[in-house]
Amino acid sequence: MGPEEEGDDELYEHYSFTASKGQEPLRVDKFLMNFVENATRNKIQKAAKNGSIQVNDVVVKQNYKVKAGDVVRALFEYPKPENLLTPQNIPLDIVYEDDTLLVVNKPAGMVVHPGHGNYDGTLINGLIYHFDNLPNNSSERPGLVHRIDKDTSGLLVIAKTEHAMAHLSKQFFNKTTEREYVAIVWGNVVDDEGTIEGNIGRHPKNRLQNTVFFGDEADNGKPAVTHYKVIERLGYVTLVSCKLETGRTHQIRVHMKHIGHTLFNDERYGGDAILKGTSFTKYKQFVDNCLKVLPRQALHAKTLGFVHPISGEYKRFETEIPEDMTACIEKWRNYATHVQE
Repeated sequence: MGPEEEGDDELYEHYSFTASKGQEPLRVDKFLMNFVENATRNKIQKAAKNGSIQVNDVVVKQNYKVKAGDVVRALFEYPKPENLLTPQNIPLDIVYEDDTLLVVNKPAGMVVHPGHGNYDGTLINGLIYHFDNLPNNSSERPGLVHRIDKDTSGLLVIAKTEHAMAHLSKQFFNKTTEREYVAIVWGNVVDDEGTIEGNIGRHPKNRLQNTVFFGDEADNGKPAVTHYKVIERLGYVTLVSCKLETGRTHQIRVHMKHIGHTLFNDERYGGDAILKGTSFTKYKQFVDNCLKVLPRQALHAKTLGFVHPISGEYKRFETEIPEDMTACIEKWRNYATHVQE
C-alpha cells in the first residue's frame, strides 16, 4: 500500500503501510524512512510531535517499535496543488527543438516532475517557464511522455502538442522507441552480452525499492526486458550498455542487481558499499574517491530514438557521457591497468 486518497484535504499526504510477516522490530521513524520516498528524519519527527503517526489506530511517538502485522499510518504536510506547477527560470540543455517537440539532456540531481518531497526545481517547473500551452499527459504533467530517475542523467523527449503527446506515447507503449543507457556496475560481467527478463514490482519489505518477481509470484510485477552489452571491463567494475525493451521504474537498476551486478554508487540498491574487490585500506580509499567523484548512481540515458510525429522521419539523438561518470571511469581504468601490471 502507498499514499491514500482521503477526501478533499489538500494539505496532507496520507500514507498507510502494513508491516510484513518478516518485519523485525524497528523504530517507526526508521520504518517510515524505508517506505516514504524523500521523507526526511526531520519531517517524520515533526509528524510524530504533531500526533500524526498512528500504529493500529493509536498515536505513537517516533521511537515506537513496529512489529509484524502493524498498520502504520502517517500524515505529512503537503503543498496545495496550485503551488506545485510554478514556472521557474531553470536553465534547460535543449539538444533539439521544433514546433512539435523538444529533446532535453537532463542533468543528474534534477527531478523530472513535482511529487512527494520534491515540490519545485523540477524539469517541468523549467519547461512551463520556457514554453506555453504544453499538453498534459494522463497524469496532468505538461509535456511529459516518459521520465528518468532524479540521479540518472540523459535524454528525454517532451511533447509540445496534443498530437505529439499521443503519437509519442503510443510509440513508448508499443516499445518501438530506442533507449540506450550506459552504466558502471559492480563486478566483472562474465558474458559479453545478454538479456535479462523478469517481472518488476514494488519490494514487499522496502517500498522505495523495486525487485524482480518470478515463478508463482510473477504476477506481483510487470513484464520487463533489458538487453545488456559489455563496453569495457575495468577490474572490479564493468562499463555496460543497456537497451530497454520495456520502461519499468528503476528497470536497469533492478535488473542489473538481479544478475549480481548492482550499479556503482546506487545508494538505494546497496551500490554505495564496496561489493567487489580487496580488503586493502588503499583500495577502500580508492573506492571512496570514486564515490566522491560520482556522487550518484552510474547511469546515463545516452541514446534516444523515435519516429517524428509529423514528418514520419526516424530521429536519433546521442549525448556524451557526463563528466562525473567519465572521471569515475578513468579512475577505474587507471586502477585496473595498475593492478594488471
